[in-house]
Amino acid sequence: MTFYDEVGGHTTFDTIVRVFYREVAADPVLKPMYPEENLGPAADRLSMFLEQYWGGPTTYGEQRGHPRLRMRHMPFAVDPDARDRWLRCMRTALDEAELSPLHDATLWDYLERAAYAMVNTLPSPAASPGARQTLATRSNSQDSTENT
Repeated sequence: MTFYDEVGGHTTFDTIVRVFYREVAADPVLKPMYPEENLGPAADRLSMFLEQYWGGPTTYGEQRGHPRLRMRHMPFAVDPDARDRWLRCMRTALDEAELSPLHDATLWDYLERAAYAMVNTLPSPAASPGARQTLATRSNSQDSTENT
């Protein structure tokens, strides 16, 4: 039996994703990161991904190939604030799904690690408050100062 089966399969993941995107829709930082005005396509992708990852149907891979999460998130400035907001939305979703403590902790551990891995933008200490700098830009500026 897989984790997917143990937590209740599609119904449970549907609840998690539905609640998560309800929260995202109300968040002024996260909502603009989604290219579609309707969050439905993003919700479908997340449902398929989570279900496949946790041992359910392999629809995500069949339709979209390898997840390549970092690559797929690179076009978006994911800074620590966005990460924390994303995690708050997901925490609400997991709380409403009412998983067992073991299943909740297992899923939360994965989601937290994944969220930290998606950060690709850091605040620039030399820039004005609120300015964002991608990790690539930061690396390039460090390279140029090291080469002088």
